[in-house]
Amino acid sequence: MPSVRTVIAVLATAALALTGACAPANQGAPPQGTSPQAAPSAAASYTPPKISVGTAEDSRGPAIEPDGVVKGGTVTMIDRDDFSHLDPAQIYVNTEANFALLLHRGLTGYKRVAKGEYKLVGDLATDPGTASDGGRTWTFTLKDGVRWQDGTPITSADVKWTIERTFAPFITQGPTYIQQWLTQEDHRAAYEGPYGGKELDAIETPDDKTVVFRFKAPHADANYAFAMAGYNIVPKAKDTKEQYDKQPVSSGPYIIKSHVVDKSYELARNPQWDAATDPIRGAYPDVWKLEFGQEALQITDRLVADAGADQQAFTFYALTPPERLQQVLSDQSLAPRRMISPSPYGNYYYFNLDRVKDIKIRQAVNHAWPGRQIQQIMGGPQAAALPTTILNENTTIGYESYDLFGKAPKPDGDIVKAKQLLAESSDPTPTIVYAYNQTPVQERVTVAIKNALEKAGITVVTKPMDRKTYYDSIGLVDNAFDLYWGGWGADWASGSTVLPVIFGPVADGAPNYSHLNDPALKAEMKKIAEMADFDAQNAAWMRLDRKIQETITPLVVAENRIATMLHGSKVGGAAIDPQQWIVSPNTIFVRP
Repeated sequence: MPSVRTVIAVLATAALALTGACAPANQGAPPQGTSPQAAPSAAASYTPPKISVGTAEDSRGPAIEPDGVVKGGTVTMIDRDDFSHLDPAQIYVNTEANFALLLHRGLTGYKRVAKGEYKLVGDLATDPGTASDGGRTWTFTLKDGVRWQDGTPITSADVKWTIERTFAPFITQGPTYIQQWLTQEDHRAAYEGPYGGKELDAIETPDDKTVVFRFKAPHADANYAFAMAGYNIVPKAKDTKEQYDKQPVSSGPYIIKSHVVDKSYELARNPQWDAATDPIRGAYPDVWKLEFGQEALQITDRLVADAGADQQAFTFYALTPPERLQQVLSDQSLAPRRMISPSPYGNYYYFNLDRVKDIKIRQAVNHAWPGRQIQQIMGGPQAAALPTTILNENTTIGYESYDLFGKAPKPDGDIVKAKQLLAESSDPTPTIVYAYNQTPVQERVTVAIKNALEKAGITVVTKPMDRKTYYDSIGLVDNAFDLYWGGWGADWASGSTVLPVIFGPVADGAPNYSHLNDPALKAEMKKIAEMADFDAQNAAWMRLDRKIQETITPLVVAENRIATMLHGSKVGGAAIDPQQWIVSPNTIFVRP
């Protein structure tokens, strides 16, 4: 697990583009004129996705076709920002990972088998991998007929090279799980990459089709880690080091025909891609056009109007902005083109444990928390949910709910209980210094928080922060704040990519914003991470989630955004991927 993630998530207006990295400073605003009667609660009707491990048979292509699929035509994707990286090893943002599905393939990936149901399957590999030696060794066999865009076969040497090059100094982004598992936490000190001629002995290639990874400790979820876009395969013979980031070689269904930086892409079919080898990507349109430079309001208005070529258009991540949300949710003519999904990312208000040392004060804040008021400020139940656990139900296999602070029965807070806890604490009238991102919405949220806590007897000193430097400010270990917001997202459906990160190393810039530094907790997390049984591991993460809140209470679980997006009337198969919180290209097709 990387101790410090270097990725800063991209923020579009009213749209989050995230990965496991820190989410941007909390935002959101109410749709004008929204009332509970205007639209149904998106949270109430949402069912978390089912995610399981598939078989060799599940790993065969082609992908399962969406209802009414039509092959051919041109589809247009409209968003705000171009992609910073195309080199798989540099990809850790969900927008880039999503685009990579059109160009790159990895050992494993997620196959959509039905609405809300996914299986981890072999992508280039014949199956999701075989573990041995208690989970320390993982073996993958490549499929027949998988080729690069120039027709040369993809081999185990390419796989080995791909992982080795992630150690290179010029790779500054991307995940580091596999690297650390193969060597040590400071993986760059252990190995500098393959360019000097040195290989990594922990990766073996007994033949052109077989690759074996030997980890230092058991990792029952390694096949999930290999599904990350950051471990998509790069051809050894065509690796151009730093230049590869701009001109990658395709193993996926499309190749880049043209690219105007910050303006557009056009993708054409890759004739070497064989659908029979690919259980994940449908690749139904002949041509993909991507258009950048549009804000969420412009995109929403274009999709609402649904005129001309915009009928064949959609967006990867432009959430309906507050000023259009009621219109989009209440206009039933838009219902067939509406996509709604809660965020899979965790959002928290962290206590600075170096300053707020009494657990009863921290628990009092939790009981006094004005969750429903904040929810209404963000737009109501259709715009935000009120979770009660650290781990997100949308991205945790084996999720189990709990509600220690009574958010469900008392979403407005329990001031009586908060006062009781304060009376039992070391300081019945404490002062909390609350740092927040200075936006119009957060000004309103801050007033709600301040009013609620002061009703309980807590003096709140508010500190507005510049949004450009918000994370820099709260990321300092020696900061002058008691409470502040921060976000994190799971890299796969397990607590392994959440709890050991947000409660990991304490350092400037590290995502352990609570500064929780408990040797017993660290030992327990290490023990869970090395469990050989994945289901038992996830059950242990859920138990630890509750234990942390019961015995330490390092944070308040924050409100969870709900995405609402539209697509054009001639776009079929559009759906928000519940793990990435972005519209997947895998099932997109164009109706005539």
